[in-house]
Parts: sequence; C-alpha cells; structure tokens
Amino acid sequence: MKKHAAREIAMERITILVAHALQEQDPLLAAAQAKLAKKIAMRFQLKLPYAIRQLYCKKCKMFIIPGKHSRVRIGRSGTKAVRITCLRCGHVYRKILK
Repeated sequence: MKKHAAREIAMERITILVAHALQEQDPLLAAAQAKLAKKIAMRFQLKLPYAIRQLYCKKCKMFIIPGKHSRVRIGRSGTKAVRITCLRCGHVYRKILK
C-alpha cells in the first residue's frame, strides 16, 4: 500500500511541476522544473500521461513549450497532420489527426 500511495503523490508532484513550468516566464527555471518532473517519473517508474509526454522533444529530450521552444503547424494538403518542430535541435515530428 505504501508503494501505491508514494506513486500517487509522485504523479501529483509531476503534474504540479509541469503546470508551473508551462506558466513560468524564466526559461531556465521552467527547464529545471520539467527536468525534476521527469526525474521523479523515472525514480518511481511512472509512465507520463500523453499530454505531458508531448511536451518533451523526442530527440534532445528537452522540455518544449508550444510557441516558445517549438513551432506547431497544421498541414493543409491531403493528409491531416500536425507538424511540431523543436527550435532547439530542429527535429520535426508529426501527429496524424483522424
């Protein structure tokens, strides 16, 4: 039971840290908060929720705030997809919309 309670508390802390990182004006403090959230998740072997996982670059593993550290584009051609570009490393990844 202790392990389950500790994991619940860890998940609460992760969501709080990511929420504060998204609202933070200082980019260094936001990156530190996001790094701490990821470290907590690894320590307690938690899988981050999809919404939080999408805030980390798949290549450089840095925290990206949409609009500040990444560029989000919606495709107009035949395929409906969102294209996200990390402005730190230049990696582009796509999410297909159904």
